[in-house]
Amino acid sequence: MRAVVTRVCSASVTIDGRVNGQIGRGFLILLGIGPEDTEKEADKLAEKILGLRVFCDEAGKMNLGLEAVQGQVLVVSQFTLYGSVRKGRRPSFTGAAGPERAIPLYEYFLSACARLGYPPQHGEFGADMQVASVNDGPVTLWVDTDDLA
Repeated sequence: MRAVVTRVCSASVTIDGRVNGQIGRGFLILLGIGPEDTEKEADKLAEKILGLRVFCDEAGKMNLGLEAVQGQVLVVSQFTLYGSVRKGRRPSFTGAAGPERAIPLYEYFLSACARLGYPPQHGEFGADMQVASVNDGPVTLWVDTDDLA
């Protein structure tokens, strides 16, 4: 499972001209799911991301977490995080999990965030979405469960 996590001042996701989810200060999480991912990876990823301390304290150091800044979470499915551009000019997405596996894990990840105290705003799996964000810093991190201890 992979995620791009951006610290934001605000973010929103719009589907068919309607705002489906929006947050103020917090994390915009673009979530990619691989074919071998399980609920174990979803739990691990949610715990890691929601525990990150990347908000600045009074000394200007990244030392505060979501709880300290009363942050919010917006999660958007992003199968293209498993895209490969090794050959040619057109990306291959064969490394991404198919919908039959990815949809339940996406929903599980949303529930894991809620269980950890951050009920997320979210997009809609498979929808054509427009995502807007005001990046803060900017601070953007790549988190892959294959890299977590």
